[in-house]
Amino acid sequence: MSEQKKGSMGAILSACNIISDNDITAALEEQGRTGARFGEALISLGVVTQEDIDWALSNQLDLPYIRLKADMIDPDAVRLVPAATARKFNLIPLIKAGSELSIAISDPLNKAAIAAVEQVSGCQVNISVALIREIREMIEACYGSNIHEQLGFTSSAFSEKILEVINNDLSGGKLLDYLLIFILQNRLSSLSLQPMGDIVTISGRRGGISHPVGSLNGTYYPDVIRKIRKSIGSITSGEPHSGGLLTFSYRSHPLTFQVAALAGYGGEYITIRPHQSAGVPNRLVDLHLPARQEADFIQLSRSKQGITFFASRNTQERNRFIDLMLEEIDTTGKNVIILGEGPGQTNKRFPRILLPRDETARAATIMNALDHAPDILVIEDATEGMPFTAACRAAMRGKLVLAGLEIRGTRNVLHQLLLYQKQNYFLPIFVNGLVSFKGIQLLCPGCLTVYAPPTEELAAMDLLEYPASFYRTTGCDECGHSGFSSRKFLTDILIFTDEFLRIFEQSSDVSALENYLGTIGYHGLSDEGQRLLMAGSVSPEEYIASVVL
Repeated sequence: MSEQKKGSMGAILSACNIISDNDITAALEEQGRTGARFGEALISLGVVTQEDIDWALSNQLDLPYIRLKADMIDPDAVRLVPAATARKFNLIPLIKAGSELSIAISDPLNKAAIAAVEQVSGCQVNISVALIREIREMIEACYGSNIHEQLGFTSSAFSEKILEVINNDLSGGKLLDYLLIFILQNRLSSLSLQPMGDIVTISGRRGGISHPVGSLNGTYYPDVIRKIRKSIGSITSGEPHSGGLLTFSYRSHPLTFQVAALAGYGGEYITIRPHQSAGVPNRLVDLHLPARQEADFIQLSRSKQGITFFASRNTQERNRFIDLMLEEIDTTGKNVIILGEGPGQTNKRFPRILLPRDETARAATIMNALDHAPDILVIEDATEGMPFTAACRAAMRGKLVLAGLEIRGTRNVLHQLLLYQKQNYFLPIFVNGLVSFKGIQLLCPGCLTVYAPPTEELAAMDLLEYPASFYRTTGCDECGHSGFSSRKFLTDILIFTDEFLRIFEQSSDVSALENYLGTIGYHGLSDEGQRLLMAGSVSPEEYIASVVL
C-alpha cells in the first residue's frame, strides 16, 4: 500500500472503509499519469462519488459538511449575495449573524469565491461544504429559475440570430462550436479567451496581430471551461498549465484544434489554434532530413555516454523523436530504463518507471534510477532545474542520457543552457548535442490565394528578399476547410563539438553562439522554413509563428 499521511483524503476515506489499499494505489497511478487531483482520480476510476469526495474534503479541511434543506436558508442572507455570484461560484448563503455570513459551497478551496462574497456582502464569510447538485437546487428555489438568463456573450462578428443561439446555451457548447467555425472561416492562427475580472475578452490572432472578437460575462465562464475540458478529455482544472487536442466536425470533415490553458485570476486563460497532425515516422530515413542533418543525427546515436537533449513544446512529438534515436542506438546487451510514460514506444521493449510531476520527486527518481546500473537512461521531461541537474549528473557518471526539454526553438534552448551553466547546474563538456524541431503547416494547393501582408507582418518576417507572391488559403472540400494539406517538421540538429563547447563556455549570451554557428555555415531550421515561404507552401503568419517566434 502507498502510505497516506494522517488527515489526508486517502487516509480519511480508507479509515471509513470507503476505499481499499488497492484503490489508493490505482488512484496514485492515475494521478501520476494524468496530473489529476487524488479525489478526481478516484472519481474517474469509478471508485467513489463526488459526494464521497466532498465529505472527505470537509473532514480534511475541518469544515462542516451539510445536506441542504430549504428551511436552513435565511432569505435575509440570500439578499446579501446576488444570484449571478451564487451561480458563478456554486454557493448558497445560509444565515447572517452579526458581521458574519455563513455559506455552503461546493469547492471550499475557491478563494476567489470567498473574496467575491465578502466584497458584495460586506461580511466575514464562514463556509460549509455541500453537494453541488443540492446547492444548485437551492439557488433555483431561492433566486428563481435561470431559464431566462443568458450566457452573456456579445460580439459584432456574429449575427443577432447566432448570438441568440449562443446565449441560450448556458453550458457554453454553442459558443465553443461557433468560435471554432469562426477560427476556420477567418483563417485565424489562434483565438484566446482572456479572463479580465468579471468579463472575459475573446480575441483572434491573424498575421501576427490580435483583433477583438467579443466578450463574455464571467458568470458562466466556469461552465464554458468545463465544456472545453470535457471536449479535450481533461477533468483537471486549476493546474498552472495544461491542454490537449479537440476534435470538431465541420461540414462532415473532422478537424483538430490544439487547446492550451493557463491558470489565472477570474478563470483559465484559454488559447485555441488549428492543429494539423504530423505523425513522426518509425524510422529516421522516413523523416526525409537533409543529408547533413541525418548524418548528425546518426553521429549523436553513436554516443556511448553523455547527454543529448530533445526540445519541443509538443510532448508527444518530442517523445517520438527520442524513440527515433532509440531505434538508431545499438541497445544490444545494454540496460535501458525509460523514465516517463511517453518515450520507448518502439519495436524494442524496455522497462518503464513512473516519472512524478513534482520537480523534487522527479529529480529523486532520476538519481534513484542510477542504483539499477542503467547504460542508457531516457527521461521524458528534464526541463526544470532539479531534474535537469540530476539528468546531467547521470551523464557525468558515464551513462548515455536522452532527455526531453519542454522548450521551443534552438535559440531558447541555448539561452536556457547558458543560464543553467551560470548557475553551475551542469558542465557543458558532457553534452553530446541537441535535437530541436518545430511543426509547420503546409497550405492546401487547392485553395491558394495571393495575399499582400500588412507592414507589421513584413517587418516581423525580417526577410532580406521577398518571394514573387505571398499566399494564404480560403479552405475547400479538399482540405476539409482547414486550409492546410499537411504538417511537417523543421528540424535542427546541433552537435556540441570541441570548438562549439569552447565558444559555449566563454559566451554570456546566445548571439555569440549564433555568430560562431554562422561562420561555419550552420543555419538551422530557419533556412528550411524560409524555403517553404519562398515556394508559397506556407503563409506569412505560419512562418512567423513557426520560425520567427
